[in-house]
Amino acid sequence: MMRTRPLKVALLGCGVVGSEVARIMATHADDLAARIGAPLELAGVAVRRPSKVREGIDPALITTDATALVKRGDIDVVVEVIGGIEPARTLITTAFEHGASVVSANKALLAEDGATLFAAAEKHGKDLYYEAAVAGAIPLLRPLRESLAGDKVNRVLGIVNGTTNFILDRMDSSGAGYSEALDEATALGYAEADPTADVEGFDAAAKAAILAGMAFHTRVRLDDVHREGLTEVTAADIASARRMGCTVKLLAICERAADGKSVTARVHPAMIPLSHPLASVREAYNAVFVEAEAAGQLMFYGPGAGGPPTASAVLGDLVAVCRNRLGEATGPGESAYTRLPVNSMAEVVTRYHISLDVADKPGVLAQVATVFAEHDVSIDTVRQQGRLDSEGLGGEASLVVVTHRAPDAALSGTVEALRKLDTVRGVASIMRVEGE
Repeated sequence: MMRTRPLKVALLGCGVVGSEVARIMATHADDLAARIGAPLELAGVAVRRPSKVREGIDPALITTDATALVKRGDIDVVVEVIGGIEPARTLITTAFEHGASVVSANKALLAEDGATLFAAAEKHGKDLYYEAAVAGAIPLLRPLRESLAGDKVNRVLGIVNGTTNFILDRMDSSGAGYSEALDEATALGYAEADPTADVEGFDAAAKAAILAGMAFHTRVRLDDVHREGLTEVTAADIASARRMGCTVKLLAICERAADGKSVTARVHPAMIPLSHPLASVREAYNAVFVEAEAAGQLMFYGPGAGGPPTASAVLGDLVAVCRNRLGEATGPGESAYTRLPVNSMAEVVTRYHISLDVADKPGVLAQVATVFAEHDVSIDTVRQQGRLDSEGLGGEASLVVVTHRAPDAALSGTVEALRKLDTVRGVASIMRVEGE
């Protein structure tokens, strides 16, 4: 039976995502009420610029006092889409203290200090849902938290940032350089005016921390995630990957160690075989590949950002939380019982693609091979090609080495030693090879 008293919702933030949440709440009010068992009422909207016209939202609901809004004792659910660490953290914990459950899309806060939020939610017996924090509209966190709750997840490998995937896709499909592809992404609205969070991997690293924590039932913070951006990826790297039957993607990789006693989380560009499902993910789409012990390999794919997709995830959480409110129950909270340590990048074992600029003369390959052997890094393939120098003469060559699996620490030692060789003019690029 439908309950007549509405559930009251406070909205913190009314930008691209927040305004879309408000629009869907109004447009689909009857359907949402039927699915929940009670109508929803938008009880207040906290913003920074109250003078801005917000179509479809009653101006009487607009306030700049977010603290007063979340302290109202009649609010059932607070939807937080303002982002950042503060004041979001204080507002969320205050909401719990005053009886509201919370739906958040704040990946940065969850990755930086999720423990504080989970503890506050548990203390006050309230829900904290955050599906929209990772991969936009793609149903990913709830399957990890609930559908796979009886399984053991060993690896999560994904493209979780649409901006960087668009850039790398353009570099691969058109031969464009990084700067040119970034300019196109900006013109199309995929990249922010300041793209640092995307192209330097901060956005993907926050999502990796959330994914690793949920997949492995342990706490993983943003500082635990190794991060590399894609600003150093060149057209030559893309071409070299193509010759190997690979493509380049910025990947978030969360792995359980073979002995099950530790985990790793990392974000960096990597070459993956064209046969891998992630290789076909184009444009600004996201996709996450999950490997579980019983379920096997699972693929989640779809739009990972933007107002409507992210709002879809927020509304899904809102419906679930409101159902819990009516049933006087709470959903699953934090699961961090394993308390597994997070290994450093030095302990990660994978393959590498290394491009060297070397002198084109006898004995160079032998010197390079000796350095690899001294650091216990086994070579899989070598490709050498002579080229003209700046004066149109010979004497230089490009040497591409692809290794077998080796620890990252061993690779770092190898590269440091290679740079000291007189015959090595420079280390042009280093890229990991994943997904095999």
